[in-house]
Amino acid sequence: MIIVYASNDNYAQHLGVSMCSLFDRNQREKRIQVYILSMGIKKENKEKLQAVAQQYQREVFFIEMEGLEGKIPFPVDTGRFDVSTLGRLFIGEVLPQKIKRMIYLDCDTVIAGSLRPMWRTRLEGNVAGGVQEPTIYREVKEDIGLNADMPYFNAGALIIDLERWRREETGKRMMAFYEARNGKLFANDQDVINHVLRGKIKTIPPKYNFFPNYRYFTYKGLIKMSPSYRLVSKEEFQKAKCHPAVIHYMGDERPWKAGNLNHYRRAYELYLAKTPWKGAKKDKGQEIYMLAYHAMDYVTWLCPPVRLLISRAYIWHRKKEGKGI
Repeated sequence: MIIVYASNDNYAQHLGVSMCSLFDRNQREKRIQVYILSMGIKKENKEKLQAVAQQYQREVFFIEMEGLEGKIPFPVDTGRFDVSTLGRLFIGEVLPQKIKRMIYLDCDTVIAGSLRPMWRTRLEGNVAGGVQEPTIYREVKEDIGLNADMPYFNAGALIIDLERWRREETGKRMMAFYEARNGKLFANDQDVINHVLRGKIKTIPPKYNFFPNYRYFTYKGLIKMSPSYRLVSKEEFQKAKCHPAVIHYMGDERPWKAGNLNHYRRAYELYLAKTPWKGAKKDKGQEIYMLAYHAMDYVTWLCPPVRLLISRAYIWHRKKEGKGI
């Protein structure tokens, strides 16, 4: 099993937690190799990450990507996201040619179950497999050439046929689209992936990339927002809520922030305690905001349109600032 992450030094702790959970929950796998696309991860943190791998007798390899901006021949405005996320676009070039298939994971994930079924997913001619993000705004889909009936995928957990990715020059086509958009998109490389691979991403069960705030959405409500979500059964959605295999801490309610009430925060805390970052203090200063964010979760459960109204206001704020959309 080949796992690929991309991270900078600031996210090394979260990467360590994700790796620890990956190794712990997949101990039956004979072989797990982790490749880290490093955007300047410091020696001290690299040694800690190596220690996590050694604890489970696994292999980890670093591919240095510092100076990534220099690999992109046009200005890129990543907005609220770190440039390290763009490392996904270069997997075909920087990973060893012997790698034919891989799972990409964001480092703000915790693995809570076996990834074997995901690894063995039959892509049926598709370049990748991913989990749909039905709450993405209609304007975002339209902006990258997707109609309302087409699925939009979150790029935080993907199973990729790297051989086909390379053969179809996916990386080159993604750079061309990004340049055509002047390096400005709402979700950066995630939007690029959805545009270039439209029709070539297979829908996989939501348990392999579960977003905590979806705990407060209904299956019917998600289908109303995105008809393509019918490809996911109601049983699969309910199973993801109760037994996610990959918890992806999207949004602002992240478990390393003081005052957060994320329902799935204990999974992060459990594995943090098993890493060299054990005892790390939570980020302070947003306690009131965390309380308000959690209140919005329950507003979502009671009246979903209110959350969408708030989120849409943010979209238009981004558009006003010229940050895509």
